[in-house]
Amino acid sequence: MIRPIIHRQLTRGDLSRLVDEIARVDDTAGRNAEQALQSGAVDSVLDSPAALEAVLGRGGAPAPLPLTLLWYIPIRAQLRARGVTDVELADYAATLPVVFATTRSVREVARGENGVAVWLRFVSALPRGTVAQAEGAADAAALALWWAGCFPEWVARRGAGRGMIRAYVAFAGRMLALAAELLERCSPEEAALLARAAEQRAAVHEALSEVRSDYLGKDAHSSEKRLDRFLKRLN
Repeated sequence: MIRPIIHRQLTRGDLSRLVDEIARVDDTAGRNAEQALQSGAVDSVLDSPAALEAVLGRGGAPAPLPLTLLWYIPIRAQLRARGVTDVELADYAATLPVVFATTRSVREVARGENGVAVWLRFVSALPRGTVAQAEGAADAAALALWWAGCFPEWVARRGAGRGMIRAYVAFAGRMLALAAELLERCSPEEAALLARAAEQRAAVHEALSEVRSDYLGKDAHSSEKRLDRFLKRLN
């Protein structure tokens, strides 16, 4: 089952590299970030506008930082912009593109197949009311959110355009709610997170969709696309 992994895996070295990137953009902001880091205020650094600007990079090019930070900081910012300040939920959302960064990991979770109908059959075939079914439902939801958020064009081509994307997000909400219900007794903390993810599924999807344009898609790292993103940020 996909669980939030980014926040607890951040190292002092990762954060120091982030502070260095902040300082390259703004010396004063870099000093403030270093002081905050020294005092243990890690979240204030991760949520700072300076961190977001540093991660997004100058001229539209992503900063030379770990993949975890490149996804985590912008997704936290996108969720906050939508009124969602749940740090654990942001961690969960950013974990999806990090975990599914390789084709092998996608195949392992998807059992070699993709699509709502396939995932629903898989979850329905698992022993009803078990932890195995809860974990299968959570994995299916994670895949649906990842596909709809990071590769909406692919999802749209499989069906009725934007309607198929909405169907993927709705399916993710159903599977997250099912997983939360089944895990409520044996793992209440995980169940609570999954329930919140189900409730905020649209915000999670929108955050992924917005951030993915920096890293994924056709010619995402070409000079033309970098310039387009840079001009968009100026506006």
